[in-house]
Amino acid sequence: MDYIIKNATLVNEGESFVASVFVSDGKIAKIIREEEMSDPIIEELLKVVGAVEIDAEGKYLLPGIIDEHVHFREPGLTQKGDIFTESRAAVAGGVTSFMDMPNTNPQTLTQELLQQKFDLAAEKSLANFSFYLGANNTNIDEVVKTDPTRVCGIKVFMGSSTGNMLVDDDAALQRIFSESPCLIAAHCEDETIIRKNMELYKMMIEESGAKSEATIHPLIRTAEACFKSSLRAVEMAEKTGARLHIMHISTIDELALFTNDIPLAYKKITAETCPHYLCLHSDYYQEKGFRMKCNPAVKSEADRAALLEALCDGTIDTIGTDHAPHAKEEKFTDDYFTCPSGFPSIQHSLPLMLRLRSMGWMSLEQIVEKMCHNPAIIYQIDHRGFIREGYFADLVLLDLEANQLVSDDTVLYKCGWTPYHGEILPGKVTHTFVNGNLVYENGVFNEDSRGEALRFNR
Repeated sequence: MDYIIKNATLVNEGESFVASVFVSDGKIAKIIREEEMSDPIIEELLKVVGAVEIDAEGKYLLPGIIDEHVHFREPGLTQKGDIFTESRAAVAGGVTSFMDMPNTNPQTLTQELLQQKFDLAAEKSLANFSFYLGANNTNIDEVVKTDPTRVCGIKVFMGSSTGNMLVDDDAALQRIFSESPCLIAAHCEDETIIRKNMELYKMMIEESGAKSEATIHPLIRTAEACFKSSLRAVEMAEKTGARLHIMHISTIDELALFTNDIPLAYKKITAETCPHYLCLHSDYYQEKGFRMKCNPAVKSEADRAALLEALCDGTIDTIGTDHAPHAKEEKFTDDYFTCPSGFPSIQHSLPLMLRLRSMGWMSLEQIVEKMCHNPAIIYQIDHRGFIREGYFADLVLLDLEANQLVSDDTVLYKCGWTPYHGEILPGKVTHTFVNGNLVYENGVFNEDSRGEALRFNR
C-alpha cells in the first residue's frame, strides 16, 4: 500500500520544515516541501496516485529509530522476552530497526547459531533486524567467517558476562581486534576489580547481618572498573586499527578516551550511552531499588551531567537502550547478589530523550541525529536512518503535545514491568512505518507485517 503523509514537520539532517512525503513500494518516493505544494504537477500527483492519505498537520515526522543495542532474549530465555513481543514494543516506541546481542541460550558464538536467529526474526519481528556474533577466547575462526554486509558487528565482553563470553586472554583479544571483518562492539568493565569489590561487600553484609541494597551497585561496578577496561579496548583498537564502538558509557573518566573534532564517518573509535545514564543517577537507587540495577551501574549526578554535555558536543555519538528484560520473579527480589542486572526500555527511549529536550538539554534535531542518523553512519547501514528520497520508508509520526503515563500495567514488554513505573513522559508515537508498511497506528498493530534483515555497505 502507498501513503501520502501530509503537512508534517520533518525533522531530518539538522533542520525541521513542513512537508508531505509520498511513500511507494516501501521507499520514500517524494518529499514535497510546503512551498512546493502549489506546483500544479505536485497537486496532480497527489490526486492520482491513489495512496492512503494521513493528515499529519501539527505532528513531527522522524526517521525510524535505530536501536543498536538490545537483548530480546530469544532463543532460550523467552520467559524474559522474545523477538515478537519486544519488537512489538519497539515499533510502539518508534524503533524501526534493532541489533540484538549474542548472550542468549545458546550463546550466539557460531555462524550456524547466528543464522538461526536471523531465521527466527524473519518469522517474528515487526521491526528490521540484525544480530551480533559473540566473541570469546576460542571462537576466532567463527569471527573471521562473518559476512560484514549482513552482520552488524562482533560483540566483545571485556568484563563480566553470562556464560562463556568473557574475553580475558590478551592473545585472543588481539586476534579478534586484528582480524574482525566488521565493527567491534565492546562491553567494558574490568572483571578483577568487580570480583574484588563483590567479595568485599558480601563479607561486609554477612558480618553485619544487614540487608543487601541496590545502592551498593555502583560501589561494586565502579567507575574505575569501567575506565580501566575502556582504556584497554581503545589502546587495542589503536594498536590494531580495529573499528571499535564502546557501548553504554557511564562515567566522566571514559569521556577522555573519545574525540569530537573529526567527522563521524571518519572516526574509528566511537561511543554510545543509554537513556538511563542520562536520566538517572545514583540517588535514584533509594527510590527504584533493583528495578534500575544494570551493567554498567548508573553512577553519580556528576557523571550524568558530564554524559549529557558529551552527547551534545559530539564526544558521545549514539544512544542505544541496552533493553534487557527479566521476568518479575527473577528481578523482584530483596537480595542484591541474586538479582539479575538489566531492565526493559525500548518502548520509552524516545520519550525519555524528549524529557531531556523539555528540560533544555537537547533539540529534537539532536535527538534524531543520535538515535537515527549516527547509528546508520557508524554501522554503514544501507539506505536507512534518514528521510531521503530512495531510502526505505522507516518513519515515525510523533505528537509532541501528548504526554503518557508509564505503568507496569500498560507496558508492552513481555516481562510486564518498567523502571519508569509511575512517571509521566512527554511525546507520543502515533504512527510507525517499517519498509513503507504502517505497522503501528494509535495503539493498533499490524501484527502480520514483518521487518527485514538490515544490510551494511562495507
